[in-house]
Amino acid sequence: MSHTVFEDFIIDSEEKAFDLEHRRKINFNIGKYDISVPKGKTQFSNLELARQRAAALKYRVTEKLDKYLTEFESNFTKRGGKVIWAEDGKEAIKEILEIATQYKTKKVVKAKSMVTEEIHLNHAFEEKNIISLETDLGEYIVQLAGETPYHIITPVMHKSKEDIAELFNEKKGLDINSTPEQIANYVRTILRHEFTSAEMGVSGGNFLIADTGSVALTENEGNIVMSMSFPKVHIAIVGIEKMIPSLTDLDLFWPLLATHGTGQQLTAYNSIVSGPKQAEETDGPEEMYVVLLDNGRSKLLAQTEQRRALSCIRCGACLNGCPVYKNIGGHAYGTTYSGPIGAVITPHLRGMKQFKHLSYASSLCGKCTEVCPVKIDLHKLLLLNRRDAVAQGFSPKTEKFSMFIFKKMMLSRTALDKASPKIKNFGLKTFFRKAWGDRREIPAITTKSFNQLWKEQRGI
Repeated sequence: MSHTVFEDFIIDSEEKAFDLEHRRKINFNIGKYDISVPKGKTQFSNLELARQRAAALKYRVTEKLDKYLTEFESNFTKRGGKVIWAEDGKEAIKEILEIATQYKTKKVVKAKSMVTEEIHLNHAFEEKNIISLETDLGEYIVQLAGETPYHIITPVMHKSKEDIAELFNEKKGLDINSTPEQIANYVRTILRHEFTSAEMGVSGGNFLIADTGSVALTENEGNIVMSMSFPKVHIAIVGIEKMIPSLTDLDLFWPLLATHGTGQQLTAYNSIVSGPKQAEETDGPEEMYVVLLDNGRSKLLAQTEQRRALSCIRCGACLNGCPVYKNIGGHAYGTTYSGPIGAVITPHLRGMKQFKHLSYASSLCGKCTEVCPVKIDLHKLLLLNRRDAVAQGFSPKTEKFSMFIFKKMMLSRTALDKASPKIKNFGLKTFFRKAWGDRREIPAITTKSFNQLWKEQRGI
């Protein structure tokens, strides 16, 4: 029996919320972030000022995105790079597969990239009998398990080291008692050959730099550097919102991303790529393409208020702070981008009607807004999404009717007092029982209202 996206979310989130072992793993791993991130933040003499500067820069870019995108294209192509504008995932895949065919590609080494997960690039390669190998250790594990990334920064956060050892025992024949170091060494040995034999390397991009026409990439394993250095062709697939104005802005954004993502002052490897290998250079690809992906981002850009969500630098801080994410995990959301930021942007990227429920999967505690390094007012944007879902007519008929009755009664003290507690309790249990959930009881209204008690006490 097939379910809607909403029904799957309810089933999966409930299953994970009551899975104590799952909760133990995710809380253990997020607990590591909770220890390291505050230490990392101490590198800033004035963190609030840094966040304000970053927010202002991203706001400026979002408001003039067309200008910065054309500036980037002009500067990138001057050094021999090629830019492809992709309206959606299908167009991006079509262009990438044409490049793969042109260069007789049989194998692709792929760096960690959420945007390639968004367009299901690995599946497209598989259909064309092209081997696509994830080279980030976490992504390699996820690919080996036949799963999707669980977290924006840490794809395999939902697995313990014992789970991973069991997976490598089953899939690769390693000793079931293998340590994380032994597994990492094993994967490193495999990937060394793959880097040198692949015809194409694919990456994402943490930032696009307008004034130099560059792609900025940050990592901890060195696999991105290898993926774009050895193959003859490098394709960077980047969402159009990843723009920053100037190369000098990296001194702000790289530390903010590293600190809020992992607690580091700076990640281990940071690369700025401005096109294919030049005549005087010995390393790098002979051809480099940047695919500028829209895929619904223009729809979000058209929203005057919610467009602020395009400022996101994908650090994952809002996921780590969210009490809902900590209980149901990443896979329950059923989307590429999970947690608060995913709940905000997905209805605009993939359709409000189908994904409006994500904006209700929140306690509205504001923790996501509090930890965001670029000061996106995430819990407010969730409320705006809810507003828009109702305005666009996507709320159930029972909800519309109950809200109509509620409004009529609340606007009239006479009508409110005339309705007996019995009628009010019946209305609550009839129209709000499902909204309240199966695990909570609808509170009963007392026989006397506050208004009546007030009058009695004062003899009115």
